[in-house]
Amino acid sequence: MSALPPCPKCHSEFTYEDGGVYICPECAYEWSAETSAAAETAARVYRDAAGNILQDGDTVTVIKDLKLKGGGGVVKMGTKVKNIRLVDSDHDIDCKIDGFGAMSLKSEFVRKA
Repeated sequence: MSALPPCPKCHSEFTYEDGGVYICPECAYEWSAETSAAAETAARVYRDAAGNILQDGDTVTVIKDLKLKGGGGVVKMGTKVKNIRLVDSDHDIDCKIDGFGAMSLKSEFVRKA
């Protein structure tokens, strides 16, 4: 599989590189490798339920009771989670919660403390 970025215009996965320039064969859009690298780092901004920007190492509070799959427990509203780590996944936050262990949370269910 290719590690080339998808086309920023039509999101095609069939891009190719030609002399430091990426080219999309479907829409004929061309962009530079430097532009693509800057767009990838600046593209993802993580926000909590209130719209505050989250960063690695922040402390957040759970704003809703969250039922756990498989284990049968519940993470109660108001639980503080320290030292979060942001990841690029459908569950944005990796963390450890006392009494539950390591888990992933969605940023829409937390508020920055």
